[in-house]
Amino acid sequence: MSGSDERARSMRAARSIRSLALTILTALVLAAGAFSAPAPACAMQVEKLSAQPNADTGSDVIGGVDTRITWELQADADEEVSQLTLTFPEGTTFTTEDARVTLLSGEDLMEREFPKATYEADGQTLTVKFSEPTAAGRYLRLEVYGVQFPTAGGDMTLTGTYELADGKSHDAQDMPQVKVRKTSVVDQIEQALESNPGVQAWNSNRFLRLFLNPVLIFTSLPIVFQGFLMALAVVFVAFPLAIPFGFCLSLMRISKSRVLRAIASIYVNIIRGTPEFLQIYIAFFGLPLAGVNIGNYPLGVIVMAMNAAAYLCEVFRAGIQAIPKGQNEAARSLGMNAFQTMVSIIIPQTFRNVIPTLTSEFILLYKDTSLLAAVGVMEIVMYAKTIVATTGSITPYVVAALFYLVITLPLTSLVSKLEERLSGADAGTVTRKSKRMKINNTGSGAALPVVNRPDL
Repeated sequence: MSGSDERARSMRAARSIRSLALTILTALVLAAGAFSAPAPACAMQVEKLSAQPNADTGSDVIGGVDTRITWELQADADEEVSQLTLTFPEGTTFTTEDARVTLLSGEDLMEREFPKATYEADGQTLTVKFSEPTAAGRYLRLEVYGVQFPTAGGDMTLTGTYELADGKSHDAQDMPQVKVRKTSVVDQIEQALESNPGVQAWNSNRFLRLFLNPVLIFTSLPIVFQGFLMALAVVFVAFPLAIPFGFCLSLMRISKSRVLRAIASIYVNIIRGTPEFLQIYIAFFGLPLAGVNIGNYPLGVIVMAMNAAAYLCEVFRAGIQAIPKGQNEAARSLGMNAFQTMVSIIIPQTFRNVIPTLTSEFILLYKDTSLLAAVGVMEIVMYAKTIVATTGSITPYVVAALFYLVITLPLTSLVSKLEERLSGADAGTVTRKSKRMKINNTGSGAALPVVNRPDL
């Protein structure tokens, strides 16, 4: 027998063995399936288990504060539900007064039915018994109000069961946990304020409740304070940048060069002639479209600085032109060049004269940071707006106004004192000059000043 015949016989034998092994394996699998336990017929799906946020802002659920629990389930096609049971964690309190079950159906579950049911509370367990079993395959929503989780917080585990029309009970599987934040000292003070009879009497007046709610004033202060820090961070960087920029523009405005005067005039007239709100929109929405992406904070600082520089330009120009030309001529006669005259004579007097106006410009710039709220910068107004959207009260805006007044009122008083001091100093200078002139004219007192004349 040739070697090729032997190889062929060996290959046929190997194929026969593989075929026999495959047959035996298939039979074992079928046998295992025949003797395995049947899958459970019930397939109730827990679609949702959540708690309504009860903090003033954000999505936190706080312990010790009323919240609403929503439990949604989808029954299987052959399941008719006759009873629901929801068990809360130890230490949780709830009420059955406003509890209700809703049957949802139709496209996007927009059709609602409210079946007749009784609600019974036994310790930590709420039992809902339907007067008639629900139709098979219905989508159920149970809402429980007045739920207060333990103040210690943590991940709360709720358990649920349901009973079918045939009397069989089953556990609801895959119940998600509810994350509860620990009750802080601030939360405890807030609760104490809400339960205080004086505060309740105050809030009984609709106007006072909307504009001066003591509870919201207390809870809004730490939140709006974050925006206050952002506003200060913007103005304390933008204003120092605007001062040298505005001073350079003022020098360009009084320059002998037509080109420099034209550039400064165009810039100042455009910035001062258009609303700052529009400039902010152009910067925040126009630059990204052009492929220039800058963070909200640095871009806000740049826009504020560029706008303030245009106004400071006119302030400095007026301060420079208010200095008598004789001082410039006197400095030149002493051999000082233009740069030395500007640095040693003009600039010190200019800044001294415009300090009150600079302070006023700082106040305006600080208030204008509120415009950045329109483009999402989290400053004072933006934080207040977030709380207002959650609470429906105007009180957070009043709190925001207090943060503006904290800066503007002291600075306004400072401006008044600076103006009085400068006007008093000028008046004193004029008085001393008048006295010297009067003494010299009458021949009494000090001798007349010696005048150096070239012809003597």
